[in-house]
Amino acid sequence: MPDNDLHYLELLEVGRRIQARELSPVEVTKAQLERIGALDGKLKSYVRVLGDSALAEAARAEAEIAKGEIRGPLHGVPIAIKDLCWTEGVPTAAGMTLYKDFVPTTDGTVVRKLREAGAVILGKLQLTESAYADHHPSVSPPVNPWNPAHWPGVSSSGSGVATAAGLCYGSLGTDTGGSIRFPSAANGLTGLKPTWGRVSRYGAFELAATLDHIGPMTRSAADAGAMLGAIAGADVNDPTASLAPVPDYLADLGKGLAGLRIGIDMRWATEGVDAPTREVLDAAIAAVRTLGGDLREVRFPDPAQAIEDWFPLCGIEAAVVHEKTYPAQKDMYGPAVAGLIELGLAQRGVDYQKIVLRRHDFSGKVRAMFEDIDLLLIPATGIASPTMERMAQMGVDADLMAAMLRYTCPFDMTGSPTITLPGGFTAAGMPVAFQFVARHFDEALLVRAGAAFQEVTDWHRRHPAL
Repeated sequence: MPDNDLHYLELLEVGRRIQARELSPVEVTKAQLERIGALDGKLKSYVRVLGDSALAEAARAEAEIAKGEIRGPLHGVPIAIKDLCWTEGVPTAAGMTLYKDFVPTTDGTVVRKLREAGAVILGKLQLTESAYADHHPSVSPPVNPWNPAHWPGVSSSGSGVATAAGLCYGSLGTDTGGSIRFPSAANGLTGLKPTWGRVSRYGAFELAATLDHIGPMTRSAADAGAMLGAIAGADVNDPTASLAPVPDYLADLGKGLAGLRIGIDMRWATEGVDAPTREVLDAAIAAVRTLGGDLREVRFPDPAQAIEDWFPLCGIEAAVVHEKTYPAQKDMYGPAVAGLIELGLAQRGVDYQKIVLRRHDFSGKVRAMFEDIDLLLIPATGIASPTMERMAQMGVDADLMAAMLRYTCPFDMTGSPTITLPGGFTAAGMPVAFQFVARHFDEALLVRAGAAFQEVTDWHRRHPAL
């Protein structure tokens, strides 16, 4: 790779070179900051660039590596954080004007763990208001680096744009209804949504507590595994974080798909999807067979009710988050988040209980399906790379949002882990993706499967021409 393409190295590769002292973390960080300065005025992925502290962290990493004190694969590697994760001493707004002056006095757990892993934090990335469907009206949304007329995904829009444009080597996103997977698909990235509880949510603004997931957005499955390994695990500050040991997510790289039972519900996975999505799904099926996977037809539980229930459930949980400021400061809210909270406030207790019971029922059916398979193969979205014009109404058009959520929010309702993989392009040259889904806490299998697919394809190594 030419030197001027160092910004598109995969995280593990730039980390290997830094830790082998072939590259200086200070010089790599300077190059990233210069690239951000040159490009992000148009791409608008960063809320705040932390140049001085990033260079200080890079210098510290360089000194430690020179002494042979290597903390792990992220040591010295510049990454960036979605601006709903608390960062000590740095304003953290969650895409809201209401919190533009909020300065945490401590790091969120994921930020602390990334620092402990030796990562260099370049800055804070833009997101939609309160991590819901639309950016606040006062915010200039991030711009898809492949084509500005196309949607960059939400809510981790800045994470998707910055990582795809070579403005960081990996980023953190969050996913409540699809917000790691939408921007990963839209920007040609690999996104890993962990099992709910695998990663602590302490020090991250909530949208909906039982639906929120924090996970990595990267250029490869292996990179995602490395980042997940750094942030996963128990946390005394978050009792919902799992106590289960964190495995080595890179241990099974190279094992391929041989012997893995991979399910697909052809009816559900193809009904109503557009042609580019179907073509990518067909290519993924062919790759699975080539790699020795045991492809099996399954019947996925009907997710229609779970998708319908997602909206009021998300609204109820969001109303709890915002009860001190909504409706008291209603004028500070954009229409999408205000509408979601109003939906939640309109629900009766008995309606909420019915949602909870239906959610448990649906989750049990999905869990039972994984008794017969190891992975489920599905599209990332039913609409490949929609335009900004088409998506302008996503936050207020329930029908459009339901169509987009078809392959995403069911797995926030169940808490299941998924990996989103670039699998092709539209005729207009825009990325298209698919997903693997696994049983709870089987992220290592997702990393293994994603890496196997990426060993025989190069979609994840295509980059926008900037």
